[in-house]
Amino acid sequence: MTPEVTAFFDEATNTISYVVRDPAGSACAIVDSVLDFDYASGRTDTRSADAIIAFVQEKGYDVQWLLESHVHADHLSAAPYIQERTGGKIGIGDNIKIVQDTFGKVFNEGTEFQRDGSQFDALFNEGDSFHIGQMRGDVLHTPGHTPACLTYVIGDAAFVGDTLFMPDFGTARCDFPGGSSETLFNSIQKILALPDETRIFVGHDYKAPGRDEYAWETTVAEQKALNIHVGEGKSAEDFVKMRDERDATLAMPKLIIPSLQVNMRGGQMPPADEKGDVFLKVPVNKL
Repeated sequence: MTPEVTAFFDEATNTISYVVRDPAGSACAIVDSVLDFDYASGRTDTRSADAIIAFVQEKGYDVQWLLESHVHADHLSAAPYIQERTGGKIGIGDNIKIVQDTFGKVFNEGTEFQRDGSQFDALFNEGDSFHIGQMRGDVLHTPGHTPACLTYVIGDAAFVGDTLFMPDFGTARCDFPGGSSETLFNSIQKILALPDETRIFVGHDYKAPGRDEYAWETTVAEQKALNIHVGEGKSAEDFVKMRDERDATLAMPKLIIPSLQVNMRGGQMPPADEKGDVFLKVPVNKL
């Protein structure tokens, strides 16, 4: 089955969100939504999420799932905001519990912060399946970038989050807590074992050197042949050496501190104080 896929590109965070529709009906899923956030002012904005909401409402789509590929470190999720307006269940990988435990400590969240994934409606494991109308989705556990990363295989389309980028840009970093370049290499092999014609939709694009346009759709065959980090049969040893050396030179994402605190809560802000005000923490020398 070939789902209808509509992409929404957020240039501020280089994130691509997707609306994935069952071609036999109106049922759809939204993958990796974005809540706009200005760090300097501490203000949120919903323009990116509103564009998706307007699209599905104009088309008369039935939003059944709001899927998160992982706990993003570079943008805030708009899943709860969209859910309030369209319905649907919020899903993520079961290993969110590991991420919550790790960053619950980093942000000193205390015992009131639940580390059991209960902020989400569904926790997926390897081999789980779900339906968008009559269209089946299958779950691949593809950790390495984070412990909870998933790839959603829906018909002939695979939504890989940050695991793979476009072939000319390569692969995701692995230096966040719980990340592993060796694990990422093995996860990528699972994706590359899908049929060659499988469409791959990436979570971010940064326009590789020499390319003037943003892009987000490729195929398994193209990744196997052309990916600059793992294509042409590159070995695990070479990949791990390259990835670890490259990651050591990378700065932290600009929105990592607010993103982690919000996304590990399923896109919800931390609890408000007695005056109704919400605050985010800045851990010093922790990341």
